[in-house]
Amino acid sequence: MPQHKSCKKRVLTSEKANARNRAMRSRIKTVTKKLKATTTVEEAAVVLQEAYSVLDKASKSRVIHKNKAANQKSKLAAFAKTVA
Repeated sequence: MPQHKSCKKRVLTSEKANARNRAMRSRIKTVTKKLKATTTVEEAAVVLQEAYSVLDKASKSRVIHKNKAANQKSKLAAFAKTVA
């Protein structure tokens, strides 16, 4: 257990950040699964825009690296093209 006041504060702030980051990663996984479950092209286009938004927000807040976000967006776009 931390003894110094600043160390105690860091524990609290890191717990908050950890919770925020976990929530963001969960949103990424959820929207990815949602896109993979789509059956129509129109539905896929709407969900793809949502996925782009979530990935951009995650990379902006440094939850994931910007290149990882770009790679995931590319993969999701390729999948959205194949939806029939």
